Amino acid sequence: MVYRFKLVSDEVSNFAREIEIDSENTFLQLRNAVLDSVDFAKDELDSFFLCDDDWQKQEEITLEDMGHTASDTDTWLMEETPLSELIEEEGQRMIFVYDYLTERSFFMELKEIYPSRTLADPVCTFKKGKAPKQSVDLDEFDKKIDLKAQDKIEDLDIDVFSTDDFNEEDLGDGFDIMNIN
Repeated sequence: MVYRFKLVSDEVSNFAREIEIDSENTFLQLRNAVLDSVDFAKDELDSFFLCDDDWQKQEEITLEDMGHTASDTDTWLMEETPLSELIEEEGQRMIFVYDYLTERSFFMELKEIYPSRTLADPVCTFKKGKAPKQSVDLDEFDKKIDLKAQDKIEDLDIDVFSTDDFNEEDLGDGFDIMNIN
């Protein structure tokens, strides 16, 4: 059985990839196909997350066991986990986090299942647009975050230093200064 995944980015609007992979291949093989399709190095830690319909993370499939999961939680390792063990139906969503430091990721969806086909190696069958950079300069990233935060504050139209709402009568409530003679 062959799965066809579509891959998009929230950073680059015209970016897309489609990858076909056999359902018995592992998440590690899917990882390598994703990284190859965007020309990323394979020297960083990354993870897949199975998601619900609202892209809320459910299960994590990790490159390495970091020992951070609770003892009653299964640890899924990419190298040991076939896709078919966790993915069964079209529409299944996943997030592939490729940059933990800045939480940058690709959003993936299983678009189609070909039950009568097999595939020896994963293949990228569709490429559109240029992929985002694998890593970003942290100073540049911080500046973008600061600008977005400033825009949000301006959108609220609040002057945090304004005295318009200041009421002197409220100032003394419970904090009256005692007159000591």
